[in-house]
Amino acid sequence: MNFKSLATLMLLFAACMVYAQDAPPKDWPQMDPTQDHYPGMSTEKTYKDLLKGRQSQTVIVAVIDGGVDAEHEDLADIMWVNKGEIPGNGIDDDHNGYIDDIHGWNFLGNAKGEDVNYENLEMTRLYKTYKKKFEGRDVSSLSKEEKKQYDQYEEYGKIIENKKKELSPKVDYFSRGYEVFTALAAAIGKDPEDIGIDDLKKFKSKDGTLDRIASAVAEDLSKGATFFELYDYFDEGYNYYNAQLNYQYNPDFEARQLIGDNPENYADHNYGNNDVEGPDAEHGTHVAGIIGAIRHNGIGMDGVADNVRIMAVRTIPNGDERDKDVANAIRYAVDNGAQVINMSFGKGSSPGKEAVDAAVRYAMKHDVLLVHGAGNDNELISYEDNFPNDKFDKKGLFAPKYAKNWIEVGAISFTDDENLVAEFSNYSPTLVDVMAPGVEIYSTVPNSKYKNLQGTSMASPEVAGLAALLRSYFPTLTAQQVKEVIMGSVVEHKGKVIKPGTEELVDLKDLCVTGGMVNTYRAVTLAMQTKGKRKWAKSDKTEKAEVRAIP
Repeated sequence: MNFKSLATLMLLFAACMVYAQDAPPKDWPQMDPTQDHYPGMSTEKTYKDLLKGRQSQTVIVAVIDGGVDAEHEDLADIMWVNKGEIPGNGIDDDHNGYIDDIHGWNFLGNAKGEDVNYENLEMTRLYKTYKKKFEGRDVSSLSKEEKKQYDQYEEYGKIIENKKKELSPKVDYFSRGYEVFTALAAAIGKDPEDIGIDDLKKFKSKDGTLDRIASAVAEDLSKGATFFELYDYFDEGYNYYNAQLNYQYNPDFEARQLIGDNPENYADHNYGNNDVEGPDAEHGTHVAGIIGAIRHNGIGMDGVADNVRIMAVRTIPNGDERDKDVANAIRYAVDNGAQVINMSFGKGSSPGKEAVDAAVRYAMKHDVLLVHGAGNDNELISYEDNFPNDKFDKKGLFAPKYAKNWIEVGAISFTDDENLVAEFSNYSPTLVDVMAPGVEIYSTVPNSKYKNLQGTSMASPEVAGLAALLRSYFPTLTAQQVKEVIMGSVVEHKGKVIKPGTEELVDLKDLCVTGGMVNTYRAVTLAMQTKGKRKWAKSDKTEKAEVRAIP
């Protein structure tokens, strides 16, 4: 293959810049801010100083996500096992409506074992719905409510067309970059993971451009990157933008037919299959590891909680989740014993919010804590553009307005200065409750591998892990009390921080309710001090939880 294009070489240098930066220690989220000088959660210190020798109870944590590799070396022994099921016999032994649900359930598959991977965004699905409704109709004859929908239809159409124009060159960009690195690896004759700087320095070919690329890559490797990181940069970039162009923003793509259900029938609960891994379990496996990867086993990394079982509920495709699936996933987790549910997903519209609200109420009734990532758009979120959320749209006369069993989580980085808040993190002084580590988070990925990922998707399981730890060592605490302990024990940041997406310096309290970062040591200390004897406050979004914070 001959690479004569200067643009191709520039692609390479652009990738090199991404990795020309210092990385934090792999375990920085568990470090102590005072002792280790990273804004971690003091988890290691907690186990050493406060929890050593204390008894704990096993807590089931449901991971509602895109799938979990149940055979991962650092997760296999802590996966939830449904003891009521006989594996592989094709019978619903425990009569819960799900056949052979050994480690959880997959709401994105069918009885044949086929799985949905890609999906539209909710906006694209709404556009298709409106198109069927309004195409060919006389706009002047529309009712006031229909006119609102029509305006939204036109707006969505413009967004989709603009996104296609924006995404096409990006897909081409990363496709060509991936092609370059794949060709270079093939010419060297090694797997990308095994190529080092010496391989690149020794490399010679008849293609002068390929030689120059090898030389440029070798120079970048001398600055601390690896060949596989650069290869993976293009591979992931292509997959990310291609998914958006050809599936998420593509009104002609239809995924749900594979499952065979009616996604608008919210009374339907029994569909899917028991393949909890699915076609792409990187995200969910990473989340599961953050929560509870086996501690101190000499491999990989350590999860926050040391006595958990991970229940995998595959619900989130590569695209926007369906409200029906989310509602069913929450109910499945509750019915099968989960005490904490992690939800590292979200979207901008929710046509089935009433069904999701009912499931959240169901979890609240059964004392299950829900932990949700705030999202990665570096924006001020509201109840109109961030779903799912803890505000109930429809309520009876005496029904609660907010879910008291819900924690909303933003993300921080590893530098305890003005750059503390992750540049991608969403924020709100009233909707986002706490901040947690979410940048350069090292955790499990499929095939017994490990990787750094970032996002509020990583911050949420840090808090879910802490919640599981509290419920494990202090089993008398209710879901609401665990939330109050976590919020009442944050480490407040005294200096100014950069508001995500801007250059403005603000107080952390302008970005989240507590103005603080979760801390395992302080949370356990507060839980030990109270011992469940004090009167716990009735927390609400309009007021902070009245819990005595640790000075």
